[in-house]
Amino acid sequence: MKRYIILLLIIALQTSCSDVVDGINDDPNSLTQSTYGSILTGAEVGNIIVQTGESARRSALFAGQYTGIDRQHLGFTQYNVTTSDFDALWYDIYVNAFRNAVVAEQAIIDNNIGPVSQGIAQALQAYIIGTTASLYGDVPYDEAANIENTDPVYEDQPAVYAKVQDRLDEAIANLQMGSGRPVGGAEIYFDGAPAKWIETAYTLKARFYLQTKQYDLALQAAQNGISSFENSMYAPHGDAAENSNLNYQFFAVEVRQADVVVSEFMTSLMQPGSTNPIPANYRGNSKTNETARFYYMFNITSVGVQPNTEDGFAAQTAPAPLVTYQENLLILAEAALRSQGFQAGLDALNDFRAFMNNGGYLTNIDPANLQYDPYVAADFASGGIENTNGLSQEDALLKEILEERYVTLFGLIQPFNDLRRTLNETNVRVPVEPSAGNQLPQRFLYPQTEIDRNENTPTPIPDFFEPTDINS
Repeated sequence: MKRYIILLLIIALQTSCSDVVDGINDDPNSLTQSTYGSILTGAEVGNIIVQTGESARRSALFAGQYTGIDRQHLGFTQYNVTTSDFDALWYDIYVNAFRNAVVAEQAIIDNNIGPVSQGIAQALQAYIIGTTASLYGDVPYDEAANIENTDPVYEDQPAVYAKVQDRLDEAIANLQMGSGRPVGGAEIYFDGAPAKWIETAYTLKARFYLQTKQYDLALQAAQNGISSFENSMYAPHGDAAENSNLNYQFFAVEVRQADVVVSEFMTSLMQPGSTNPIPANYRGNSKTNETARFYYMFNITSVGVQPNTEDGFAAQTAPAPLVTYQENLLILAEAALRSQGFQAGLDALNDFRAFMNNGGYLTNIDPANLQYDPYVAADFASGGIENTNGLSQEDALLKEILEERYVTLFGLIQPFNDLRRTLNETNVRVPVEPSAGNQLPQRFLYPQTEIDRNENTPTPIPDFFEPTDINS
């Protein structure tokens, strides 16, 4: 009899710390039998938790976008982390998301559903494991989904990235065959549309090539990536307690809403006017007005600046960004600059700005507060509006692109990846300062559950401030 892992949707989209899903699959040898469609849905819901829940919030905190002001999150801001702090996050990845995606693929094969469904499951696997490798370094991959193997081997981070790229290539080949879409409603991102999944897979390839600093390959992949905002991958949310936006649940519903505020640094990049905590950081200039985006992203609350839970970024029904057109445009900008030179990077950045000048990914905004005029080369020359520090023209442009990525991808895992990737590029990186001590975090810690149970867990356990291989 086939044995399947199925995530219970009625409770999967609850607290971002995953408290209510703890224990759902504690006994992997006593699993609920289900159709492949339910398993695929479970994998996608699990992936939403990984990409937009506590792992994302903690990444944003370590990247200087949030500040913890009470309880556990205050400790995270002070870099007081322990291995047990990552138990639930690891469980989210390997049980709720990755194993579901692997078992979904096997069910699709066993039931001869077809190549599109298989390609979707493969792309999900790559997405989940690529994210995991970016955060933890060496991780289990090939043996990770075998529920009877309690000691899966850890594979080197660069090798995992290479396998993720291979899996995405396999997914694209299957998706291009066009037949065998999932049953209606089972695939909750695109309802099985192969063209959108193909573009998403290419943008994921570009994302992971960017992380490994293979900028020419990132450019090639992004050129085949998400081609319009309508083709972006967003996590769907609704107005019921169990399917609300995860940031809404944390900041508007849970008692922990007073634990975290947007950092002064992040606020200073975006907030117009005299209340900006560090006015010199404001990104606005004669060609840029960030007012509309600030109020889409944030609310000023009694405890400080927090994500907009009313009608913006973190509203109850707001879809959560997973893999988007705006990210693809900014990959094109950075990768083109690094591999093809200044003009190619400037043209690509202006494509992004044209998108934003028409509203971009923002909702419920006042168009009068929106301005993203195109930049010209002189703006990045020494003394130009985007180069007041005497940088080279290329460095000034790269600095702007990296800062734009930091702002656009707010609250997600990518700014933490960018910060570590560019840490030694001191002229251009986003100037996040440690919130404690003199070092920035470099990785998530392996969870205590792995240390206790898996004899293959790396020893010695890497330190919180030890770079992963790709960032060494």
